[in-house]
Amino acid sequence: MQDIYLRAIEMEDIPFLHTLFNHPDIMAYWFSEPYHTKHELEEQFKKKNEHSRLFIITNNEKENIGLIGFYGINQRHRHAEFAIALDPDHQGKGYASKATKLVLDYAFYILNLRKIYLIVADTNARAHHIYEKVGFEIEGRLTEHYFINGTYEDAIMMGLFRKDYLENR
Repeated sequence: MQDIYLRAIEMEDIPFLHTLFNHPDIMAYWFSEPYHTKHELEEQFKKKNEHSRLFIITNNEKENIGLIGFYGINQRHRHAEFAIALDPDHQGKGYASKATKLVLDYAFYILNLRKIYLIVADTNARAHHIYEKVGFEIEGRLTEHYFINGTYEDAIMMGLFRKDYLENR
């Protein structure tokens, strides 16, 4: 297994992000439409956003594997929403678990967050497995909340507290 690294997004990553954000299977589970132009992504990149931290996942060959990070960082309540998107060519190789642990370390040790939460489609069993493996616990269900591939699907809310993550590290 190759080593996994996280690095800040650079302008040169826009073509890779464009591919990810326009892949229908990836965007279905990001609960979003696969409709992003390179120009839109460049404009988003140029805006400084203190409420998100996004990283490119790479391997030791410096190959882009995916995107991972946090949205909606709230310093008062010290929580944020987790998100990950792996290039389909790199899925199923154990990268998601390793990258998730790295970014959780960042959240709890660098950003000093108290809780990370996420929303995952109930039918996304692979993602559930990864999230539970790193310590996320189910907090609730959103019934028929997202429209994915022509049907309304339930979503599961999961959370992970810093104290629990550090205890089980």
